Amino acid sequence: MNRRLITSALPYVNNIPHLGNLIQMLSADVFARFCRSRGYDTLYVCGTDEYGTATETRAIEEKKTPRELCDYYYKQHDEIYKWFDIAFDKFGRTSNQECTEITQSIFKDLDKNGYITEHTNKQLFCPKCNMYLADRFVEGTCPKCGYEDARGDQCDKCGSLLDPIELKAPRCHTCGSTPEVRETKHLYINLPAISGKLDDWMKKASIEGKWSDNAINITKAWIRDGLNERAITRDLKWGIPVPKEGYENKVFYVWFNAPIGYMSITKQFANELTAAGKKSFDWKSWWLPEESEEAKGKTPVDLFQFIGKDNIPFHTVVFPCSEIGSGHNWTKLFHMSSTEYLNYEDGKFSKSRGVGVFGTDAKDSGIKADAWRFYIFYNRPEKQDYQFTWKEFREKYNGELIGNLGNLVNRTLLFVTKYYDGIIPDSEVDEEMWANIRAHEDKITKSLEWADLKDAFHEIFAISDIGNKAFQDCEPWKTRTTDPKKAAKLIHNLCYMIKDLMIMAHPYMPQFTETIMSYFGKTISEPKLGESFTETGLSWKNLGETEGLYDVKNPSVYFTPLDVNTANAFREKFSGSQKARKEKEQKKSKKEPKKIELAENQIEFYNKNIELTVAKITKVDTNPEGEKLYVETLDDGSGQERVIQSALRDYLSTDELLGKHIILASNLAPRVMRGIESRGMLLAVHYKDSEGKNCVEPLEAPWAKPGTKVILEGADADFKKPDSITADEFFKVALKIEDGCLSVCGTKMTAEGKNIRSVHAQNGDVQ
Repeated sequence: MNRRLITSALPYVNNIPHLGNLIQMLSADVFARFCRSRGYDTLYVCGTDEYGTATETRAIEEKKTPRELCDYYYKQHDEIYKWFDIAFDKFGRTSNQECTEITQSIFKDLDKNGYITEHTNKQLFCPKCNMYLADRFVEGTCPKCGYEDARGDQCDKCGSLLDPIELKAPRCHTCGSTPEVRETKHLYINLPAISGKLDDWMKKASIEGKWSDNAINITKAWIRDGLNERAITRDLKWGIPVPKEGYENKVFYVWFNAPIGYMSITKQFANELTAAGKKSFDWKSWWLPEESEEAKGKTPVDLFQFIGKDNIPFHTVVFPCSEIGSGHNWTKLFHMSSTEYLNYEDGKFSKSRGVGVFGTDAKDSGIKADAWRFYIFYNRPEKQDYQFTWKEFREKYNGELIGNLGNLVNRTLLFVTKYYDGIIPDSEVDEEMWANIRAHEDKITKSLEWADLKDAFHEIFAISDIGNKAFQDCEPWKTRTTDPKKAAKLIHNLCYMIKDLMIMAHPYMPQFTETIMSYFGKTISEPKLGESFTETGLSWKNLGETEGLYDVKNPSVYFTPLDVNTANAFREKFSGSQKARKEKEQKKSKKEPKKIELAENQIEFYNKNIELTVAKITKVDTNPEGEKLYVETLDDGSGQERVIQSALRDYLSTDELLGKHIILASNLAPRVMRGIESRGMLLAVHYKDSEGKNCVEPLEAPWAKPGTKVILEGADADFKKPDSITADEFFKVALKIEDGCLSVCGTKMTAEGKNIRSVHAQNGDVQ
């Protein structure tokens, strides 16, 4: 098994990353986690790309030095990637001494070997700013597609790589004035002189590494059309100095040194381990194995790189040419996993323009990190661009993640705790089911070996479908009494199916899967570089095993559904640019009160907005499309029937609900659940019985007539409240059982003057 060196596109440090940027880091993370679980010696490095005009221009805008800007945004990036649980071996920075040393060394080798040329060329100069304008200091009209906001190095609309001098109607990014053309000297890498060796390498590498069609086609097009010499210096102050006489006031072009950042971050990682007294390694054993004593006797290195389609030529042409031209046998690209664009609603994600859902937005949304990871990989844009919409996010999240995989996990584990006292029933292996499972697992493994992440992920959900269908066909809620052996066999095998699903889904959704495995008393092991598999941890080698699980302890629901109103609210919240949203929030904050935090604010908000009403359950049915859902018909005192749904089928029978006078959130906005509209929600509290089982108790007011208002002590029962509120608004108030009474911040709630009391729970959150 060859060693696997994994890199993902280095994100620019000039802004917060959005979901489209995150695809590459997350994709490499999934692949690295798979490789570790599979037993490969794996190293995953990434870091912020900190030099270049993008940083200088942003620093000017924010009135910071480039170093101050980089320090600030590096911290922001680091926090976001940690929240998304990306398991880098090292997430570093390109503005380090190691990057300077290696970049200058490779340049000197290229120069010594005759691959560096000097040209006097025409460049835009801004008289007002008194400076030559490097690529991103210029904006103008794209000469190829007519886009009016093209940057000097690339057009965001058509993707064409540009020279600033080509732009029509150019303007200085800093001051907006029209620049003039002047002559200046720059250094170039002579790509045409290296193209023969590049072509030989590419023909072999693209076959052995199974490059994607778009990577091959783009690279062939560059070679077929004839490579041009490419400038590798810029008139900037923030960058790696050029070690050549006459170029003391210039720095290297960021795209020359950025890929070298992969090497430098590896070296930085090794140096840090050494300084900390930890087990270290020779960075050259990964990047220059022929020149490393440590690499002798070790398997070869396969370099897997994860990038967006706009970066393909830099990784298949420019960077390899630098490696080849240096004369050293650097580790070069083996397999490239590239993606198309993830677009946003009716436009494009844009970091520079602040359009889309950004990492900080995801953190603040209240939606779990693994829900975002799920959506990205379920819809990973591998063959064509993909359009993110909040409507589709909600549908996929509710339908596949919760309704498929989550449903299988929840119904199975709760069934074990409710009907088998938490002990997984001992039974025989269902060979027919496992033959089907193992066929899918083989496809998943083969797909992941070549980083076909989306196909593998969909196969995981295909296995989950098998489990859900088996659960429905067996009807264990019936057969546990009519045919106990059949029910036990199903539940036994489903527990091991879930174990396999969690191992395979762990690279994609590490937090969710680790939580589920903890209910089995197990962990998942994906050892990083220099670590070993843990004795109790499960890994890829444990797939297909049908022994070793014994019980299920205290399972709970991990993901909660996203309703239409909340999704629409997110769509509205994240519309426009970051700048426009910030200005809107600033105006809004001046007009609206602060978020509800203090007790008196929660009480006031409840009294003015939330309507709780006593209602009698007159009929209870099951939702045929939702295995956990009851459909309850209510008498709410209005004279018309009201229908709600509640996920209580694993806890209570229909007879235990029928006739109860429950507490209804009566002005909660309707939502469709599994094809049936639910107009409200009953209040309930979780508790454990004397045997430690998880139970649910609906809150009741048996003395009160349907339609009776439930109010805080001393409140006005006749106060007119809104006809409809969102789920977000409802959950702003923390309803609790405190000392057996329904309360808000210590103030008790009443119906017809009597306190609403729980029968079993003394304290807990009301849901």
